[in-house]
Amino acid sequence: MKRMLSISVVLAVFLFTACAAQPEKRQKAPNFSLQTQNGKVIELAKLKGKVVLVNFWATWCPPCRAEIPDFIEVYNMYKSKGFEIVGIALDEEGWSKVAPYIEEAKMNYPVVLGSAKVVQQYGDIEAIPTTFIVDKNGYIAGRQVGILSKAALEQKLKSFLPVQPLTTLPAQPVTTAKKVSVEAKLSSDKVRVGSTAQAAIQLSINENWHVNSHHPTFDYLIGTAFDLQAREGIILTDVQYPQGKLVSLSFAEQPIDVYEGTTTIFASIKFSDKLATGRDTLKANIIVQACNNQLCLAPSTIEVNIPVQVVSAGESIIQQYQNIFAQYKPSEFTAGSVKNELATMFDQKGSLLTFLAIFLIGLALNLTPCVYPMLSVTISLFGSQTETNIVRVFIKAVIYVLGIATMYSVLGVTAALGGGLFGSWLQSPWVLGAIAALLFALALSSFGLYQIQMPYWLTSRLGGTSGTGFIALYLSGLVVGVFAAPCVGPPVIALLTFVAAKGSAAFGFWTFFTLSIGLGLPYLILGTFSGLIKKIPRSGSWLIWVEHIFGVILTGTALFYLSIAVAPKETMYVVPLVLVVGGIYLGFVDSSGKDKPVLKNIQWIFGIVVILLGLLYANSIRDTGMTWEEYSDLDLSEAKENGMPVLLDFYADWCIPCLELDRNTWTDPKVIEATKDISRFKVDLTYFDSPESETLRKKFKISGVPTVVFIRTDGTEATESRIIGFVPPKEFLAKLKQAMPTD
Repeated sequence: MKRMLSISVVLAVFLFTACAAQPEKRQKAPNFSLQTQNGKVIELAKLKGKVVLVNFWATWCPPCRAEIPDFIEVYNMYKSKGFEIVGIALDEEGWSKVAPYIEEAKMNYPVVLGSAKVVQQYGDIEAIPTTFIVDKNGYIAGRQVGILSKAALEQKLKSFLPVQPLTTLPAQPVTTAKKVSVEAKLSSDKVRVGSTAQAAIQLSINENWHVNSHHPTFDYLIGTAFDLQAREGIILTDVQYPQGKLVSLSFAEQPIDVYEGTTTIFASIKFSDKLATGRDTLKANIIVQACNNQLCLAPSTIEVNIPVQVVSAGESIIQQYQNIFAQYKPSEFTAGSVKNELATMFDQKGSLLTFLAIFLIGLALNLTPCVYPMLSVTISLFGSQTETNIVRVFIKAVIYVLGIATMYSVLGVTAALGGGLFGSWLQSPWVLGAIAALLFALALSSFGLYQIQMPYWLTSRLGGTSGTGFIALYLSGLVVGVFAAPCVGPPVIALLTFVAAKGSAAFGFWTFFTLSIGLGLPYLILGTFSGLIKKIPRSGSWLIWVEHIFGVILTGTALFYLSIAVAPKETMYVVPLVLVVGGIYLGFVDSSGKDKPVLKNIQWIFGIVVILLGLLYANSIRDTGMTWEEYSDLDLSEAKENGMPVLLDFYADWCIPCLELDRNTWTDPKVIEATKDISRFKVDLTYFDSPESETLRKKFKISGVPTVVFIRTDGTEATESRIIGFVPPKEFLAKLKQAMPTD
């Protein structure tokens, strides 16, 4: 990264105080004991005998970045004479933010992470950079709030003997919240249920101060952001930020995009038609960071109260603040700013065709690999029953599918109204491991090691001694629906947004119920006719061998889930391994057909075919695919500064569609060739709810994984081309062409 504009000419006011103080008024520097990234402990008390510069800074602070090159130069000049620098970083994200910058800036003095205790000991640091000089005896000799120039620091060091103590510390600057006032205004005096209200959030920024714009110039800066606190039946459907102003500051080489004076953020808020009428107060948050030409205050989250009176649909309302809202043209907001085709269909085609499309989406979910175990479990449940009445079997299959539908309807509504990712908790390594254990237990049962059966006292109450009574089948449907959760998350993100925008729990339930019925239709047919397996010749050998086939499938699926949980990078090798080993076992080791020549011949043919498929699959995964760089804010910023187009792949180790992208799309020769001149970054969201992941999700508006984002050469996202979920190479290339057309 290019070095910041030299600040040696800046006339910083260095607040060192020299006075004839009494010894008892000398202020001892608070001791601290903090670790560097490599584990080395830096303790201030052990630096006694040296002059120490203690610098509080953060990567999101431009003035901090501006003075660091001068600190490095001065440190190199004076460290042999008993001078030491300790940088105390105040980034909430920790080493994930600080470590890359240390390397990029070539900081050769110790850097540690600050703690709340240290910040409090040094006077509740609220503005940075804040720098203390500690003399050889451990007393505070000076303090600077704002940029400390090289010239000022050198002058102090050269005249440091004898050191005069500082008797009075200057007052601390106030927080960002004291530099910015916020007021919310609605476009009407009342809001009807089922309607959308417009809100104007006005920020008044103190003179000589500014806050970063929503899209700040540098990625490390904290942009202004508005968010409505979650409430059932009230949804934020649109947010529009004002255009920033480019301002030249002493610590930056290029103008920075900021807000000054009075600026307005506009928002649209959807109110459900089921909402109770009456007076209410909506709560929202504004994240802002104030800076001036010398320092930056710590970011603040300012709570905004929006008073509202909700009235019935037919009541009259009065429009207000029309001069303000004349500047606002609302637009439909969806996750990731991607057009929601379901919402468009609902508006243009009506509910009947929309629900039919949702049903077909559910049916298509059966093509994802996670639903395959449901086939084996369904056949195991219905293939072993003694019921011969086809109508009664059909009713049981309906109840089983209703269990599946209930599971997904409840999960979907919870996720949509709660704002979470569908099935995200079902995608954790612990749950994936539990699913693997359950499937392995079912596999051992298929191999005849034991028979899984609920206790008699329970099954007798559930409707049957074999566990295939009505209630037992319904409960089985609830459980078996969990198997598909790691796969079906990405395809239903648009559906989540669609339901959330409606703000109705009932509408959400029926929407996901329709999706679930589409998902469950094949199992309705499979459950009804699984008993036909008993029509295979009655010798028993065929049945045993078929059960062993299901056992191999369940074992392979268990290994698949287990690998996602503990070794996701090796998951691609599970399929060929299971095919080869399974083919050998089923074709040549299994003894179930030893007395049946016809069955034995079929086993040999079957085994050879499966082994060949496994070998072909193993050969195909040798493709190396395209090369990716690990994401960092610094690398992305550098790519933007160089005018490079950027491809971001947001993924997680537990995400099966992400693995499909790696296996099928990112290995395609045409895709590799088409993206060779694009900066490609992998963004790891494996720990989806961690602070680091949450920061990235909010920054790029990520609703789920995989998500592929295209950034043009001008640094803006091609939102119309954003990809959510797995896409084959042909579809990806079409999106790429749309995002980055070539002449």
